[in-house]
Amino acid sequence: MTNLNAVVLGSVQALGEFLPISSSAHLVLVPRLLGWAYQGKAVDVALHWGTLVAVCAYFWNDWIALIKAGFSREKSQERSLFWYIMLATLPGGLAGLLLEKRVEDMPTIAIAAILAGFAILLWVSDRYGRHSKGLADLGLGSTLAIGAAQAVAVVPGVSRSGITLTAALWLGLKREDAARFSFLLSVPIVVAAGLYEARHLHGAALTGPFWISLLVTTVVGWAAIRFLLSYLKARGVALFVVYRILFALFCGLWAWR
Repeated sequence: MTNLNAVVLGSVQALGEFLPISSSAHLVLVPRLLGWAYQGKAVDVALHWGTLVAVCAYFWNDWIALIKAGFSREKSQERSLFWYIMLATLPGGLAGLLLEKRVEDMPTIAIAAILAGFAILLWVSDRYGRHSKGLADLGLGSTLAIGAAQAVAVVPGVSRSGITLTAALWLGLKREDAARFSFLLSVPIVVAAGLYEARHLHGAALTGPFWISLLVTTVVGWAAIRFLLSYLKARGVALFVVYRILFALFCGLWAWR
């Protein structure tokens, strides 16, 4: 892997993971479009760890408060939210373990169709969601519904942040709160994925490009989280819907060339 590969893949992972545009689709399609070979398991580890560092760094205070409340004897909204998130993580974790290998080799045209289809679902949820609820209004049922939606994200083109944002908006959350909950929900599964992928790592893989891809993923990921939370305060999701559809059309045409 070259330094250029590291910078491009780190940026693609970070933007695709934290913006609702699908990191899995981009990590499959961008190398295909550029004619790059698979870069190896060490790259997967670097991208997962960079994602982990970015989301944990951004929501460090939130998660410290949630963990303290979660193991406290006193009942509180934060205590309930902590355990709701733990339960809601299970469907996504199981889906990743059982289905990830089965969807890795999906054809480009199928991924393009999924990108466009779930873009429309995101727009519908944003258009018709009530945008009236905050995190304090989340109950166990709503949290589990969003967690079940996260399980679908194992399919390239769906987008983990996109599908959880779609579900949260459909359930009536305000846009910024929907995005914040999506990011909070991602932490346990990103931690698990990072630890799971670490089994492939060995000393010979810790070269310059490994650290570059990890650093780029961390920095770009942190910026992407900040951008999305700020952007959704005053705007809807149309920008991401349009991008997904245009990228899907481009990839579809490229596949049929």
